[in-house]
Amino acid sequence: MADAKVLLITGASSGIGAATARAASGEGWNLVLVARSADKLEALVGEIGEDRAVAVACDVTDYEDQRRMAKAALERFGRIDAVFANAGTGGQPGGFSAAAPESWRKMVDVNILGVAYTLQVTLEHLKTARGHVVITGSVAGRRVLAGSMYAATKWAVSAIGYGLREELRGTGVRVTLIEPGMVDTPFFDAPPSDALRPEDVARSVVYALSQPPHVDVHELTILPTAPVK
Repeated sequence: MADAKVLLITGASSGIGAATARAASGEGWNLVLVARSADKLEALVGEIGEDRAVAVACDVTDYEDQRRMAKAALERFGRIDAVFANAGTGGQPGGFSAAAPESWRKMVDVNILGVAYTLQVTLEHLKTARGHVVITGSVAGRRVLAGSMYAATKWAVSAIGYGLREELRGTGVRVTLIEPGMVDTPFFDAPPSDALRPEDVARSVVYALSQPPHVDVHELTILPTAPVK
C-alpha cells in the first residue's frame, strides 16, 4: 500500500504502542515503529508485514537519535502523516519524601522531553501533510495523586498538548490527548485487576485518527468500568 498514510509510533515495542500498531495496520496505515527494543520491533514488523511497517531503534531521550528516527521514516515511506507520541515510563514508590531522585529525572526525560523532541523533529512534515498528533497523557495528569512525580510529568504532557494545539491553530494539524486510566502494560510486575487492556486504548487512538478533516477530537479520557457491587 504505497499510497497509504504513514503513522509513526514511539514506545511501539509493547503495551499501548504495539496494540495501536496492530489496530492501525488493520485500518490501512503504513507504520514507523519506534522504541529502544529492536528485537521486539522487528518481531512486530514481521507480524504486520515488511511492506507495511519499518522498525527504528531509538532512545527518545536523545534528540539526535530522534532526528535520525524522523529521517529513517522519510527514507522508508517519504512522508509522515500522523505521530503517536506514546513513549513513557513510570517511577518508584516513596513520593517526594523518599523516591529515588534518579527515577524523577528518567520520567522527566522520557515523559516530557521525549514527547517534546518527537514533536520538534516531525512537525515540519506534519504541517506539510496537514496531519495529526496524538499524545499519550493519563488520567493522572488530570487528578492530584499524593506524592506522584509521574502524575506531575503527565500534567506537563497535558500542557504540551494544549500548547501545541494553540501553536498549530490554522495549520490544519490536529492534536489529540489520549488520557487512559490504569492499563495492564509492562509498567506493572503483576497484572492489575480492573484495568484497561492496551487494545482498549488503541481503539481510542484509531478512532481519533479516523475522523474526517473537519472533526478535531481534542481529548479522550478512557477509564475502566467500575466493578459491579
